[in-house]
Amino acid sequence: MEYQPIENYGIVGDMNTVALVGMNGSIDFMCYPDFDSPTIFASILDKHKGGFFRIMPELHEVKHKQIYLPDTNVLITRFLSQDGVAEITDFMPVAGEYTENCLVRRVKSIRGNNCFHMHCAPRFNYARNSHRVVHQVHSILFIGEGEESLGLKLQSTVPVQIRDSDAYAHFTLKPGESVDFVLSRVKEATHTGEELSEIIEQSLFDTIHYWRRWIGSSSYKGRWQEAVNRSALLLKLMTSKKYGSIIASPTFGLPEEVGGNKNWDYRFTWIRDAAFSLYALIRLGFTKEAGEFMGWIEKMCPDISSPGKLNLMYSIRGESCLEEIELSHLEGYRKSRPVRIGNAAYKQLQLDIYGELIDSIYLYNKYGEAISHDFWVQLTNQINWLCENWDQPDEGIWEVREGRQHFLYSRLMCWVAIDRMVRMARYRSYPMPPHWKGVRDKIREQIFTEFWNEKRQTFVQFKGTDRVDAATLLMPLTRFIGAKDPKWLSTLKTIEEDLVSDSLVYRYIPADSPKDQMFTEGTFSLCSFWYVECLSRAGYLEKARYYLEKMLAYANHLGLYAEQLGMQGEHLGNFPQAFTHLGLISAITNLNQNLDNSRNKDVSG
Repeated sequence: MEYQPIENYGIVGDMNTVALVGMNGSIDFMCYPDFDSPTIFASILDKHKGGFFRIMPELHEVKHKQIYLPDTNVLITRFLSQDGVAEITDFMPVAGEYTENCLVRRVKSIRGNNCFHMHCAPRFNYARNSHRVVHQVHSILFIGEGEESLGLKLQSTVPVQIRDSDAYAHFTLKPGESVDFVLSRVKEATHTGEELSEIIEQSLFDTIHYWRRWIGSSSYKGRWQEAVNRSALLLKLMTSKKYGSIIASPTFGLPEEVGGNKNWDYRFTWIRDAAFSLYALIRLGFTKEAGEFMGWIEKMCPDISSPGKLNLMYSIRGESCLEEIELSHLEGYRKSRPVRIGNAAYKQLQLDIYGELIDSIYLYNKYGEAISHDFWVQLTNQINWLCENWDQPDEGIWEVREGRQHFLYSRLMCWVAIDRMVRMARYRSYPMPPHWKGVRDKIREQIFTEFWNEKRQTFVQFKGTDRVDAATLLMPLTRFIGAKDPKWLSTLKTIEEDLVSDSLVYRYIPADSPKDQMFTEGTFSLCSFWYVECLSRAGYLEKARYYLEKMLAYANHLGLYAEQLGMQGEHLGNFPQAFTHLGLISAITNLNQNLDNSRNKDVSG
């Protein structure tokens, strides 16, 4: 089968891993058993070799629809035809008998007598290892070969056949009849068909109840609540239940440009992305998740107690070495090579991560619980190091691999790190070295003098350039500068002229590109939501609302976003992207509050 558009997928998960489910009923990506484990299905990265779990009805002229059951991560894929209507309910249980590393696919005939084909073709260790198959009475075992062998069990309520090391089934359902398929670890108990159906029935409703109870505790009840809830549910899916860490995206290798080579692995915990995710969750009242991440930072992140050694990313378990490897045997999504696992960017220096991390800790300390004394001491040592090392070039937020620069954004977040530590010290009466304030003010002064381009009347991306950067949109969002300050409004105008296309925002113009040249990369959806929030904070409420609602229309059919949007609105990069959804939450909550304040002012006036 041909490659589907990236935006044609939904995801299900259990906070250990996720599966990408296509509108055609095929699961084309899944790492197992954890987010960063090798794939068992990866046909989205090689349609011939990657492996898949496909269920399809025999219908002609089919229309495909996908929905989430409202306020859950339970996905329904529908097949609609004049000949009949069928559906697949996909979920990963988080409650009931199956609570870990289990994928459930319930197939049902809604109208007409429908024939179905099931083909389960796992490919172990990124499709590098072979496997053997064992046929048991009520299940089929797939046993991966190699040093770190993995065993999978496929249970079903209909007979399943083996052919060429894959599992097949062909069955017919009358209206109202259903069949269950359960993929789990080998160690899970095996059940008869009737027992399995009863267990899955209960597990389905337990899982629905779990997600609805969780999102029901959100404090947000304003406009665009459906988009906010979907984003929150996604961020929860990407939070490790075992460790409390938060991944940037559950996929790797999906290209920023089809046919290009920017195909990175995002299945790790970026300090920056995780910190922003916490900010978004705290805005919605989810302080428990923030507390779990604080526990991960304090207890599992090995470098938090080593000043200056903090990496920009770690594995979900806190490992710091993420060696980058090319999977040369995979052709890549639509032949976008190379496919990479691991990420060499872990070696980069990105000073901004201190600001994002400390800001999230500051918010948790304010709205959650007080951090421990030992944790404060660790943070103090990190900030003391930062006070001595902030004025140096680094690779910056966009992880450019063309050499270090003195980036404005890195300076900004160094200022944020020290400023928030000063605020926490005051709020909790923590001990604070006297030189922090002086360094904070020195950074501020440098930004206003050395990063301001008088000719263009704008803050620039790095020292010595006249180009702007969408990351600069964080200046008012971090309260470094007033959202209506003349220097900021002038900068915002320049960003609009150089980087904004309607509601879509590019990150920056590459240094070697003529300004009138067409951009080669897509627009960065996170930056679009930053732009909306800047408009909202500046008081341009109708303009902010207009662009927000246009941006919401670029989500896929389920309200999910990849990293970037291409020239035709196609989704590019790893999918879905936590960065984008946390930006959505922040923009909407701010705009909703400002709209309420404006309405109340009009009424009282």
